[in-house]
Amino acid sequence: MSLTYFKRYRMEMRLEDFPRDVPALPDGYRCIPWDKSLLEHHAETKYRCFCYEVDANVFPCLGERDGCQRLMNEITRRDNFIPQATWLLEYASEGEIDYCGTIQGLRDQLGRGAIQNLGITPEHRGDGLGTALLVRALDGFREQGLTCATLEVTAQNSGALRLYQRFGFQVVKTVYKAAEVAFA
Repeated sequence: MSLTYFKRYRMEMRLEDFPRDVPALPDGYRCIPWDKSLLEHHAETKYRCFCYEVDANVFPCLGERDGCQRLMNEITRRDNFIPQATWLLEYASEGEIDYCGTIQGLRDQLGRGAIQNLGITPEHRGDGLGTALLVRALDGFREQGLTCATLEVTAQNSGALRLYQRFGFQVVKTVYKAAEVAFA
């Protein structure tokens, strides 16, 4: 094990600056609003989104099924959990259902919407699905009367960084997260 520091960006945007249009999803996809009966599907989807990504090194719970279950339980039990900003993405094909994306929203201590764990499973990336989930979460924040959204992203996650910048998120702070990483 070796101690490694991961560069992360805190990003922020004013919700009035983002377009209100909800993008159409490709055929077979559907965004499902939060319902507590979906908690295990969110957790399993979160695991599948992050288990082989750099963020599983930064936050080891993302690389473990049990860790993702604990994280979802913790997020959804908080007083500042925003169900309207929490979505699950479903893909249906030939009678099979695949949950392939997830996002959660919280209200932070400064009254901003805080994006948590936006993820799309690897086999479903590149079709604008992250955009669709992000728009729904930001709409959920606005529905709650929030005027600003914030998030943190690992600097190495260039795809997520591009998505957030395209929406108008701006880096407000650079932070470093120390993590123990096993090298093979």
